[in-house]
Order: sequence, then C-alpha cells, then structure tokens
Amino acid sequence: MIPDINTYYLNQTEPTQSCLIALRNIILRQDPNITETQKYGMPCFCYKKKICCYLWTDKKTDHPYLLMVEGKHLVHPELKAGNRARMKIFSVDPNKDLPVKTIEAILQESLDLYRTGI
Repeated sequence: MIPDINTYYLNQTEPTQSCLIALRNIILRQDPNITETQKYGMPCFCYKKKICCYLWTDKKTDHPYLLMVEGKHLVHPELKAGNRARMKIFSVDPNKDLPVKTIEAILQESLDLYRTGI
C-alpha cells in the first residue's frame, strides 16, 4: 500500500476510520485486478488501471461514501447522483453495520461495466 494512503486512513477519527478501512477491504477483495492509489487526496481504486471508485467523507456529516465513477450506468436504489452528471455515491453510516451485500452488489455491477468494455 502507498504510504500516503495509509496516512489518509490513519488521520480519520473513529468510527469513520474503521468504516473506511472496512470499505477498502471490501473493495479490494472484489477482484484481483483492483488496485489502490490516491487521486485528489482521496483513496482511489482502479480496475486494470481504469478508475472505478473513490472513498471519501461528507464534509457536513463526516460519514464515508463510495463514489462510483461510472455511476450513470449503474442502477441501484441506494446510489444517489445528486447534481453529478456521471458519478453516483453510496453513503454509509459509520455508526451502523455496513450493508456488505449491497456494497458488493454495487461494486460487482460496476466491475461488470469494465469487464464488458462499456
């Protein structure tokens, strides 16, 4: 793992820190072709060198969220576009259990886009 990414996670306060680390682990175990880097100061995950998602925190609530790069192609009721044209987010409450199956379903749908070349 890149040292700057470690610093990003370690600089978060609990329970956000643990939540972000858990999300990171969920993302990385979805496919052996997923790698982690850092872009714009946030953890960035790539599938075969193509950016697929980011982890970040909401400035108002400090709650983590998963930012899906090709969100406009993803259909899931818990993904929110807001005023974004391309990306969608999946927010999580760090004080609650992570909805792992939902997160994995969203990630797999996203990875399928990259696997099929859409």
